[in-house]
Amino acid sequence: MNKTFKIYAVIFIVMMLILALLEVNKKETTDWRKNFDPNEKSPFGLFVFSNEAKDLFKNKLKEIEQTPYEYYNQKKGAHNIIVIEHDIDRESWKKILEQVSAGSDAMLMVSNIPKEISDSIGFYDSDISFEEENVLKLTDKKYQNDFIQLDKFPSGRGFSYIKPQAEILGKTMEKKNTDQANFIKVQFGKGTIYAHSEPLFLTNYYLLKPGNVKYAQDVFSYLPDRETLWFVESKSKVSRFFMRFVLSNPALKYAWWTFLGGLILFIFFNAKRKQRIVPVIEPLRNTSVDFVKSIGNLYLQEGDFHDMMAKKAQYFLNKVRMDLLIDTQNIDEEFAKKLQMKTGKSIEKINEAISLIKRAQDPYASVMKEDLEKINKLLDEILK
Repeated sequence: MNKTFKIYAVIFIVMMLILALLEVNKKETTDWRKNFDPNEKSPFGLFVFSNEAKDLFKNKLKEIEQTPYEYYNQKKGAHNIIVIEHDIDRESWKKILEQVSAGSDAMLMVSNIPKEISDSIGFYDSDISFEEENVLKLTDKKYQNDFIQLDKFPSGRGFSYIKPQAEILGKTMEKKNTDQANFIKVQFGKGTIYAHSEPLFLTNYYLLKPGNVKYAQDVFSYLPDRETLWFVESKSKVSRFFMRFVLSNPALKYAWWTFLGGLILFIFFNAKRKQRIVPVIEPLRNTSVDFVKSIGNLYLQEGDFHDMMAKKAQYFLNKVRMDLLIDTQNIDEEFAKKLQMKTGKSIEKINEAISLIKRAQDPYASVMKEDLEKINKLLDEILK
């Protein structure tokens, strides 16, 4: 058994022990998300309502997994429509309004009434309260003894402005705030729209409490006794991910992640090169710069500034011939004009440079160190 295998074995055993401890000490957590899913048994799912709804509507309830836009592709007689906290597209809302206008009734249990509906039934502002508890109660005297107390995450939404044509059917009551409408009725064409801003009372958590079912029955009693369509999220939308079976099973999921962890560790440790380290060989040093520096120092030590100045002028004129294609046989006024046009430098600088070049070419001219520095700087600026 080699050393690498022992390391893998120890790491694998440690990982398995950690996973076992996590599994043993894992606590069941409650999912308090407001999903409003008819298949969810979590507190804020609609599993209980979905099972009891058929009796509530006398077996006349039909769950529709299509969007209203897809479902209403042909004329349909008067019926009831239910929407519970369901995201519906604009065209589908238009289809619902068309059905209501033709004589159907719609019960909309949504915390945020869409603009397509509010614009059609009358403008209103949505009021929001942040109280942790409130009570939902209907305004009709025959339902005055039926109410429901919301003590877990109420939305606190209601209608703060309602037009005269709307009838208030229910209110939200709070200790520190005034009552606000949460359930209204509006005539629309030949039909009626009922809008409730707090669908939370239909979730599993509240329907399983004693006495709360009566409030839900009272709310739906406003709908006539006839066929009722409930538009729900499609139950047929099953994940197509190829690992869905493995990830849906806790034991298989842990095994899968353990396998992936071991595979990553294996790749990490085996990614190292197993061949001998290749020694770094320093490349041959370029001595051209050193040579140039040595020649420069030699000239400076000799102090022959006139010779260096002449070489600089000769190098400059060669560059002018090769790069700028200007004849340098006669360094006169015409040469100055051509050089000025091609370099864009001022005529004063070019005339000064020509004067220094002629001085460098004169073997009897007296040249100082300052002259060498000046011509070097000036010619470099012209060719820059």
